[in-house]
Amino acid sequence: MHDRCPVLDPSGRDIHAEADRLRAQAPAVKVELPGGVHAWSVNSYEVIKQLLLDRNVTKNARNHWPKFINGEIPPDWEMISWVAMDNMVTAYGKHLVRLRRLISKAFTAHRTEMIRPRVEKLVDQLLDGLAAEPDEVVDLREKFCYPLPALLIADLIGMTEEQRVQTAKAMDLMVDTTVSPEQAQAILNGWRTAMDELIASKRRNPGEDIASDLIAARDDENGGQLTDTELTDTIFAILGAGSETTINFLDNAVTALVTHPDQLELVLSGQVGWDEVIDEVLRVQCPLASLPLRYAVTDIELDGVTIPQGDPILINYAAAGRDPALHGDSAGEFDITRENKEHISFGHGPHYCLGAGIARLVATIGLSRLFDRFPQLRLAVPEEELQPLPTFIMNGHRALPVRLTAAPADATAA
Repeated sequence: MHDRCPVLDPSGRDIHAEADRLRAQAPAVKVELPGGVHAWSVNSYEVIKQLLLDRNVTKNARNHWPKFINGEIPPDWEMISWVAMDNMVTAYGKHLVRLRRLISKAFTAHRTEMIRPRVEKLVDQLLDGLAAEPDEVVDLREKFCYPLPALLIADLIGMTEEQRVQTAKAMDLMVDTTVSPEQAQAILNGWRTAMDELIASKRRNPGEDIASDLIAARDDENGGQLTDTELTDTIFAILGAGSETTINFLDNAVTALVTHPDQLELVLSGQVGWDEVIDEVLRVQCPLASLPLRYAVTDIELDGVTIPQGDPILINYAAAGRDPALHGDSAGEFDITRENKEHISFGHGPHYCLGAGIARLVATIGLSRLFDRFPQLRLAVPEEELQPLPTFIMNGHRALPVRLTAAPADATAA
């Protein structure tokens, strides 16, 4: 007989309200995920920080999740893509140290600065294609928020256009927590095939790209090069962190700014910088919500709640920055002038995002040039009509309909 526990809404209709309810119950609350799998949902800022630094918390299902090890989690489980990978996201201990040492060679500060011209060129190309009549409605997510990071990260990895399109489809389905078991299995199989082909082509013809760098990277002190599986799954992690999260960040940032015109004016007038905007958006609308999965290496005690050894843990990053214990009663309000914008949207501890510098660069260039070009940009529908993505993993919208320019003054006024 299964324990009775709340079912996490797979459609992600209101992830913030759901997190508030769970946070109010306990430091960790047992919830049901798709497929009837149980995990401990954690929504408190301090508890999340504690667990992210705890050596007794791992992301390695192969060694620490008994149900996965024993075959109780079927290969067509709806969320199998998030636990079956072998990369730095799922690594633990010395394996994690080795992978991060190898992969960090592809994410140096020098590389981040070197891609600035490529980001600027891509942003300008996308904005040039956005020109529209005053009454025309443009889906800014489809036309700008999505292609900017997706094209950039595919370019940096060294993908062909065909590989990029195929990968984009797979990534969209991977974050959809309403997919069927059959779809989940097909996604994983198709993804590995596409990445095997990419790696084989880069071995034959290496270039100045991340995939080639990863293939060539060596760590003689800790075990040589990345294996084929590690290469494939690492590229998956880079794509997910570099595209899906940045897409949602841009979506959330535009939404927040245009629905708070007084704050947008502070930015456009130069009174508040883009770094302040970026951190406040990351705090109040983290693009990554609940990330599957971590596991308890030993029993973990959390103020009266025990997470048993081997149980899965679901960290809710989107809940952390909105915790009233950290940011008071206004925790859920967007305010670029607030002094404390503390968040952990890039992670915390050994799994801190290696691409944080690139993400900030893309965000700064993308947002500043978008609003320089279209300072009168506004939503084409009321904010409450924006539809959330069908997932509790990511935090964004299905579409972002906007009008880029204000309607012309009444012709008769002239």
